[in-house]
Amino acid sequence: MNNNTYVAIMAGGIGSRFWPGSRVHRPKQFLDILGIGKSLIRLTFERFLKLCPKENIYIVTNEMYREQVKEHLPELEYEQILCEPSRNNTAPCVAYTAFKLHGINPKANFVVAPSDHIILKEDTFIETISKGLNFTAQNDALVTLGIRPSRPDTGYGYINFETTDEDGIHKVIRFTEKPVLDKAKEFVASGEYLWNAGIFVWKAEHIINAFKQYAPEIYRIFSDIKSDLNTEKEQTVIDETYPGTPKISIDYAIMEKAQNVHTIPSDFGWSDLGTWNSLHAEFNKDENNNATNSDNIMTYDTTNCLIRADKEKLVVVKDMDNYIIVDEEDVLLIYPKTKEQEIKAITGQIKEAKGDKYL
Repeated sequence: MNNNTYVAIMAGGIGSRFWPGSRVHRPKQFLDILGIGKSLIRLTFERFLKLCPKENIYIVTNEMYREQVKEHLPELEYEQILCEPSRNNTAPCVAYTAFKLHGINPKANFVVAPSDHIILKEDTFIETISKGLNFTAQNDALVTLGIRPSRPDTGYGYINFETTDEDGIHKVIRFTEKPVLDKAKEFVASGEYLWNAGIFVWKAEHIINAFKQYAPEIYRIFSDIKSDLNTEKEQTVIDETYPGTPKISIDYAIMEKAQNVHTIPSDFGWSDLGTWNSLHAEFNKDENNNATNSDNIMTYDTTNCLIRADKEKLVVVKDMDNYIIVDEEDVLLIYPKTKEQEIKAITGQIKEAKGDKYL
């Protein structure tokens, strides 16, 4: 293992499209969403142990989840749990991590990955990440993993890449955020587009330089406090300054502007597990294409549904097609799968009508 290799796992999101399973106090990264006895963040952590030692793995999360992270990953020291005092999207999160790691090791070469993705082919994943790390160690490059699309999907951003490559690594031409269906079909048919997986590889030095050029306000804020990072003052200065950073994603702040972006077309059994529909796709299904989490769920003339409930509760469903049915202790969700993108907006309406009780 290379001592210059680090991993930053982003684990501060709420997962509102997975409501009511994912809640503010217990978001989906801390759930055993697959029913295998391990949370998504635990699976992600164990996956990266194949790449670097535990001492080189950092979790970036909201301060309210510090103890939950420690509960799920007891091997980590508290110093490896970076706590954001506010949710300002992914660009400040990446900048914070880059400045911190550069202060620890100026040669730091690191991976940024979400905590809640599914990777079915883990050895292939590690091989792909290693290829990216070798490339960024030798080149001033920002690498993003691209997933070969299996279908036209309007829920993902797309990466247009050059067909020529350097050992399987391609120059990125442009990013396109969540296109309409006709455009997605065109992208997939061309063979020149990939899904944007939101998994990045770069040297700390190079991503810091990118912030300096393309997101100078974020660069200035972290540059001003870099001498306090990795000291006893770190959390205090982060609490004071972090809320003032621009709320912007790393894609918009850096990746869509930089000229040194590359991608690796990848196929390692990836799912971002962003919605209930994506969970349905990953689960084993019965002969009617229903995915359920319990032997106590009985279906009659019901097809293409995702049904989740307490395993001790008997659930009977009849004459339903293409629905999400999620039964939590205090919330029952019955929603068409074709309209699942509305669920995030629905939580906003629930907050207005009922407050935070059910969120």
